[in-house]
Amino acid sequence: MSQAIAAAYLVSAICFMYGLKRMGSPATARSGNAIAAAGMLLCVVVTLLDQRILRFEAILAGIVVGGAVGAIGARAVKMTAMPQMVALFNGMGGGAAALVSAIEFLEARPGELRLDAAITIALSALIGCISFSGSLIAFGKLQAILPGRPIVYPLQRPINALVFTLVVALAAYLIVGPAGLPELAALLGVALVFGVAIVLPIGGADMPVVISLLNSLTGLAVAAAGFVLQNNLLIISGTLVGASGTILTRLMSKAMNRPLSNVLFGAFGQVKTALGPSGNGRYPSDVSVREVTPEDAAALLAYARRVVIVPGYGLAVAQAQHNVRELADLLQKRGVEVRYGIHPVAGRMPGHMNVLLAEANVPYPQLYDMEAINPEFPRTDVALVIGANDVTNPAARESPGSPIYGMPILNVDEAANVIVIKRSLAPGFAGIDNELYLNPKCSMLFGDAREALTKLVAEIKAA
Repeated sequence: MSQAIAAAYLVSAICFMYGLKRMGSPATARSGNAIAAAGMLLCVVVTLLDQRILRFEAILAGIVVGGAVGAIGARAVKMTAMPQMVALFNGMGGGAAALVSAIEFLEARPGELRLDAAITIALSALIGCISFSGSLIAFGKLQAILPGRPIVYPLQRPINALVFTLVVALAAYLIVGPAGLPELAALLGVALVFGVAIVLPIGGADMPVVISLLNSLTGLAVAAAGFVLQNNLLIISGTLVGASGTILTRLMSKAMNRPLSNVLFGAFGQVKTALGPSGNGRYPSDVSVREVTPEDAAALLAYARRVVIVPGYGLAVAQAQHNVRELADLLQKRGVEVRYGIHPVAGRMPGHMNVLLAEANVPYPQLYDMEAINPEFPRTDVALVIGANDVTNPAARESPGSPIYGMPILNVDEAANVIVIKRSLAPGFAGIDNELYLNPKCSMLFGDAREALTKLVAEIKAA
């Protein structure tokens, strides 16, 4: 029986790795997710057949409740709220790993806990609690339960340093000292506080990086729990999550041209009136932006040769992915070459725009990442920007004093014409105005993205 279980776990691990590989491309991501889910189903079924499980009532109740929550979440949660759901589910994983380690610690006989077991228990409990509480704060910021801006207070960094020192000291005592329930409870409590403390001062613009980082922490906690339980599958799956989350975190930081330390400790977005075109976060009163009507915008698009569509959070909020696909199809029927420019940190989570457009069955070959699409803008007749703000702001290239200076952006201002669909001139998450809107080549089509795209489609059909 044990050999059969080990073989099934191996098959599950292969499914995880192969599924993760296929998730690297939008064209194969859906099948990769299905393969990984099948591997998870296999390992759950096999674990339930393990003869060491004595009672199934509580386990089956957990499966029913968890399955119902997952199914409802997958069906009811809108794409715009997907980052919140990811943060919440990720936190649950970290919390589960911490609980498993705590139970194993409490079940061990005093003085009989091996050093390696004590180390892995302490790490799993510590990292799991940090991931749990930090993910809940990230959820609160994304859901607007908490302010999206960085929450700072006097002596914040010294207090965080003190909490970190206390966490390390309690973990060390749990490993080498005659620790019991009080010390374990203290470690769990302080670790929860530390998770809250490190995420509170991080602004909403950095949430994609934070979610990715917390995801990697959850993976490490699960891997440590695997050592505690001597379960190879938990070790493999946790390591995969931890490694992929770490790589993604580095890629996201690189895409923003900011070190991870600056994301964690820089309080990005704290000052909402940081640099703008007038130097104080507001547009000069004697400068007006150029506004365009749906009729003129449709004519410009219909008679273009090359169009690049740049989706942003405004597209997700309006749930306008199907409308933009309809617009692109109409333009292509008229002989217009249509592409999509995707910035790595557009939206509220890694891959947000890719998933959104995939839902509307946008052809994968039309999706171009930032490095591939930027050289095409000088040959583009119209760049259609839908809600993307900070990732198209030329201040990142041209204003050394700007908070986003140095961040790679989509160079839409190099196109012959730029049309921006946006509700207003309000700044994005970075808290600064977009200098693109003052460019003479830029025209603003104000309004909800879905309504604006619907009007464009109607005008092009009537042309």
